[in-house]
Amino acid sequence: MTDEVVASVGRPVGAAELRLVPAALGAWAAAGVLIGFAPDVPLGVVTCVLWAAAAGAAVAALRVRACAYLSLGLTAAALVATVVALQLPTRVPTNLAHAVGGPAVELDVVVTGGVVDGRARGDATLVDDPAAGSAPVLVFLDAAATVRIGETWRLEARLRPAAPGDEVALLAFASGPAEHVGRSPPLLAAAAELREGLVALSEHLPGAGALLLPGLAVGDTSRVDGPLDAAMKASSLTHLTAVSGANCAVVVGAVFAACALLGMSRGARVAVSLAALAGFVVLVTPEPSVLRAAVMAGVVLLALSLGRATRGVAALSLAVVVLLVIDPWLARSYGFALSVLATTGLLLLAGPLASVLARWMPSPLALVIAVPLAAQLACQPVLLLLSPTLPLWGVPANLLAGPAAPLATVLGLIACLLAPLSPPLAQAVASIAWLPAAWIAAVAELFAGLPGARMPWPAGAVGVAALVVLSAVALVAALGSPGAHWRRLAAGVVCVGLLGYGGALAGIRIATTLSQPVDWQYAMCDVGQGDATLIRSRDVVALVDTGPDPQLLAACLDELGVARIDLLVLTHYDHDHVGGADAVVGRVDVALVGPVAEPDDTRLRDELRTRGARVVDAEQGMTGAIGALAWRALWPSERGVEPGNAASVALLVTPGDGCDPCLSALLLGDLDETSQRRMVGATRLPRVDVLKVAHHGSADFSAELYAAAAASVGLIGVGAENDYGHPTDAALDALAASGTAAFRTDLDGLILVAAPVAPGEGPRVWTERGEVGGAR
Repeated sequence: MTDEVVASVGRPVGAAELRLVPAALGAWAAAGVLIGFAPDVPLGVVTCVLWAAAAGAAVAALRVRACAYLSLGLTAAALVATVVALQLPTRVPTNLAHAVGGPAVELDVVVTGGVVDGRARGDATLVDDPAAGSAPVLVFLDAAATVRIGETWRLEARLRPAAPGDEVALLAFASGPAEHVGRSPPLLAAAAELREGLVALSEHLPGAGALLLPGLAVGDTSRVDGPLDAAMKASSLTHLTAVSGANCAVVVGAVFAACALLGMSRGARVAVSLAALAGFVVLVTPEPSVLRAAVMAGVVLLALSLGRATRGVAALSLAVVVLLVIDPWLARSYGFALSVLATTGLLLLAGPLASVLARWMPSPLALVIAVPLAAQLACQPVLLLLSPTLPLWGVPANLLAGPAAPLATVLGLIACLLAPLSPPLAQAVASIAWLPAAWIAAVAELFAGLPGARMPWPAGAVGVAALVVLSAVALVAALGSPGAHWRRLAAGVVCVGLLGYGGALAGIRIATTLSQPVDWQYAMCDVGQGDATLIRSRDVVALVDTGPDPQLLAACLDELGVARIDLLVLTHYDHDHVGGADAVVGRVDVALVGPVAEPDDTRLRDELRTRGARVVDAEQGMTGAIGALAWRALWPSERGVEPGNAASVALLVTPGDGCDPCLSALLLGDLDETSQRRMVGATRLPRVDVLKVAHHGSADFSAELYAAAAASVGLIGVGAENDYGHPTDAALDALAASGTAAFRTDLDGLILVAAPVAPGEGPRVWTERGEVGGAR
């Protein structure tokens, strides 16, 4: 098995090996398009047309050989279309479809995967009518809930539609605590206990290596904190904690080699390796990248049992077709796409790139460099859709960290399996596995801290197309025949492109700096799906919440020249509001904090206090000043409220004496509709200039409050293509009805609000897209 994999990376790919590529492309294209259709669209017609076209191409192939490849692609497309046509109309049962958009209903949800911070994928049924069928949902539970795959949870939740083509059909927002009503099957429960055992072992180890170890071994990233996650992303090392082909190859290769040492027959070696592969998939959970790697490895093993050599591209193509026929909704999964593209890059580009690099360095070193470079080139267009930046240090970071990953994986797995049998021995093995994990974490933190760790690039389809073209031209320049005219032409185009990119960066930076209003009073940082709002008056700065990512917050503060935070307000302790706190710890004078719910909340308060901040519990009616601006805490209520969104600290900011011109503001944290109504009933709200919209523009709001505030500008902190559907149409419509112009970080990036130049004008609003003048 190991020889097969190694031989596929770094060798030329023959035409015969590419015969199944049209099938993979056809299946992927058909699935990617058809799953986006509405359930009532008659896909039977499309399916019949594809089958007819496939048959016609097969007949034509008797005369024209090239038509055989077309027939393969059309047949795979027709097969996937048939599956989609059968499944799409019944994906959401009628009883669940009627509950979408209405009040909360009682659901039973069987968890199937994707467990992160209280979110989980699952199959949901109505408690009152379970026989009607289930629908795939993404359920949002309490972040503190410990959820295992295979468990059944009962909860009351509001159902909302997911985006067309999403891997789930519905979003389920819990309106109260969920009740655990069913255990996982024994096999899944045992796998969960093994994963939890490795996490427990890592808790006895120091530093970032301990946080990273479970992810490297079994893909469990529950202990990876915000700063480490940001460093891994900035250095392009997150794939090491996303279990995929490398992990499967290590596991299956080790088992296959062990069986060979025991003298087992080829059939027995394959059988044991397949069993080990299946167990590994259960242990690490069947995420899209894991499924791709497992099916591809299974194809290679089955071919080996038959005595036939299977090349990498053919195995990958067959794995893609099989998985898309089983689950067409994988076609739009980023994890699946990145896994397939990374493998494609290794199989098609690593060898040629290594040959070119070998002209200037030893061949083994050339291959070591070519592998991460090939994967980066193949994946970067998709990565741009997630973050419109380029990792300048991605290849060298992978070059240094990559060799340590297999050691951490193997030793971590051994510790994981030993934990229930011999805890002391398992702890010893985990301590050894900690060494390569700590090395990887150190590499990530080193490169994330270097200048230009993430270089900006145009977002959207234009940016992706530009990168694809530039990458293709660069490959022509690197891999073309020496001395060829078109190769020199390609090299010239690449040089011009790079010079143009550098010039554009410098020009944009200068233009941005010159166009920003120097007298801004409110700023909303683009920190992804989260809130981070700055208030400034007379060189005094307040920061309300920190967003989820310390690196993004630090970049925003640097952009605006903010070195010190006079007042930090933590409205509540959800990760999207406090996850970036590491960027400001040690730079805060006073911290105004909301009610504590979990031990982690207390730890954050203690850390702020230890690093020099005076920590104050927010109380209704509390007042203070930010330069010439005055603030008053409108919430949480004196009568007490459950910690969380409903207890968010809400601030009213008004001009103080001698503050002219100054802008007023109402900042609502993540207050829900009930709390907003209670606040309106308890306080006479004045009209304000700026409204920090509650809960990222969710549907859980009070239209009465928005109308009373009648703000000129509404600020919405929201991540691009977030899973929550934020901001909702209902919230945007309510803001528009109140005369509030909505600005959102997913579309506008950094947003600055300054006082009007002349009386009677609205606030001046500047975004990364340019100044838009008066808001109203």
